[in-house]
Amino acid sequence: MPSLPTERIRNVALVGHSGAGKTTLAEALLHLAGATPRLGRVEDGTTVGDHDPAARARGHTVGVAVLPLEWKEHRINLIDTPGDPDLAGEVDAALRVADLALFVVSAVDGVEVGTEAAWRAAVAHGVPRMFFVSKLDRDRADFEATVAALRDRFGAGIAPLELPIGAEGSFRGVADLLTDTAHVYEDGRGTLGEIPDDMEEQEHRVHDNLVEGIVVADDDLLERYLDGDVPSFEELEKALAVGVDDATVFPVVCGSATGEIAVDRVADFVCEIGPSPADRPPTELAAGDTTVEVGPDPSGPTLLFVFKTVADQFVGHLSMFRVLSGTVRTDDHLVNSRTGTDERLHALVRIRGAEQEPVDELVAGDIGAVAKLTDTLTGDTLAPKGRPVVAAPLSPPPPVHAVAIRARTQADDDKLGPALHRLVEEDPSLVVERDDETHQTLIRGAGDAHVGLALERLDRRYGVAVEVEDVAVAYRETITRPATAEGRHKKQTGGHGQFAQCTLAVEPLPRGTGLEFESRIVGGAISKGYLPAVQKGVEEAMAQGGPLGHRVVDIKVVLTDGKEHSVDSSEMAFRAAARLALREALAAAGPVVLEPLSRVEVTVPPDAQGDVMGDLTARRGRIEGAEADADGQQRITAVVPAGELRRYAIDLRSLTGGRGRFTVAPDRYEPLPDHLVDSVRRDVATDDD
Repeated sequence: MPSLPTERIRNVALVGHSGAGKTTLAEALLHLAGATPRLGRVEDGTTVGDHDPAARARGHTVGVAVLPLEWKEHRINLIDTPGDPDLAGEVDAALRVADLALFVVSAVDGVEVGTEAAWRAAVAHGVPRMFFVSKLDRDRADFEATVAALRDRFGAGIAPLELPIGAEGSFRGVADLLTDTAHVYEDGRGTLGEIPDDMEEQEHRVHDNLVEGIVVADDDLLERYLDGDVPSFEELEKALAVGVDDATVFPVVCGSATGEIAVDRVADFVCEIGPSPADRPPTELAAGDTTVEVGPDPSGPTLLFVFKTVADQFVGHLSMFRVLSGTVRTDDHLVNSRTGTDERLHALVRIRGAEQEPVDELVAGDIGAVAKLTDTLTGDTLAPKGRPVVAAPLSPPPPVHAVAIRARTQADDDKLGPALHRLVEEDPSLVVERDDETHQTLIRGAGDAHVGLALERLDRRYGVAVEVEDVAVAYRETITRPATAEGRHKKQTGGHGQFAQCTLAVEPLPRGTGLEFESRIVGGAISKGYLPAVQKGVEEAMAQGGPLGHRVVDIKVVLTDGKEHSVDSSEMAFRAAARLALREALAAAGPVVLEPLSRVEVTVPPDAQGDVMGDLTARRGRIEGAEADADGQQRITAVVPAGELRRYAIDLRSLTGGRGRFTVAPDRYEPLPDHLVDSVRRDVATDDD
């Protein structure tokens, strides 16, 4: 595939709801362009984009797939994305390197949750938008209803460029509203003709509305139009391209990918009115404390942004990148701006699903990949030596769902750490952490599908089998009143024995204080050299758990008295005595269990507000506020016990039909209600006699 100038490159992210037909459209475009010899099917697991075994097993896309094709002296880099909202991090990565978001919307199902989510993401990234209404040859397909739903949800900028000819099983082509011509298809081949007589009135009406919607973006064109001058096709197309690039006009085309009806026109429109990298604003890069703007100049400094890392079983890590500036060539040396590592680009490739085509160079605006980089991860910037500029990091969705895992065997445990590390390298929206309080290894992601995919890759790709456990809640324990107790540790086993005695007074402290330790020893009852051992024993006893079995926090401990032996006392003995004394004191000090609370912000449609607030209350949550956001959605803020949120990502989706989303953050600890204490009580391990 030869190199083309930046102006002839089109980077197009295919986005939308799962099952709308994104991958099928990509497959049809590849086939029509001659990039593939046959039309693959999602149902059969034979598409180029869904080459990942997990995608084939699930029957839908699970990650970004770059699918380049040549069309009328242009290169279109299709970037297929998942429609599952749990995999929104993949959509975020695709939109970072796309110049156009092509929404695929089913004419049968209309505007769905995934459509709305992708729209919000595209708006956030400032990416121009276009729609393809698919499946017009299916039963119950309704183009007019779909366009009306798009307008209702996304505004007056929705602009149909075509009307379907025929409906459902009789769908056979499209009427072009810009040229007043018909394109009728048979066996994937289109024939140019006249608008059917029974469509002329509708076509003229919609055509006039379209022209009016286009000319308002051009003052000169609008003035001429109002004076009765009819704009030419070339003038309308030019003005339409400006409106698309400005994200004020959102064209709608239609067809059937499975029947290869009007799919060629999708490629035509992408090339004719879709923006090239040269049409888009320059990329803002951080250079120390300043910001610089870099445009896609093939002769400029070579800058690459890595938007995706995939594990290839043959070549190891494959880094997928967009060329922000300059022209990158095989064996070039660039520096990772994050690590300072010199990276040699041994072999550049253009990828198409699982296929890799070696290339000598890639110009600004193009997308490619390189294997075996030393120290480069997703989100990194590669720049010339001495020019450490950094592109903004990816912004994956926050992790809101977690599972705890443990290795099934010792052999699995040996491999678990490196495998988890590689998973996070591939997918920065995954978070892996070790909870020191619960002693669990946690995988956090955007939802159950996201986490489930990570577990499947652990097994399939890295050969690591794990058991999934419930995520334990990190309860804590404190006291409600002062108390005093004595701890005496004495052992005689022949020779030197062990002896230490200390008296500890405890009292509660404000939440979040931790431990305050004080010695009030007078008269040398305990030597100063043993005081650190007493404090260490106190800290050990707090970590091991109080009378109710949980880590102790927010107490003041005062060493008031004690005894030592000139021969048998030791640091070990005083640690043991301190542990005994503290446990006795805590038991007498009115211990209570503290549970962690989380601050939750839930965004839902207005009609779901009551159900969601009721559900949060049922989870022992306290509603703190509810207000409408700029998008007309309701934003609910609440404080909820963390233990009540372990399945909230799944439950909220069910409650709102997938339209609810939320963020969660730790807030504070508060006493657990008395009636629940027994259910979370744990046995405390003791090692003192």
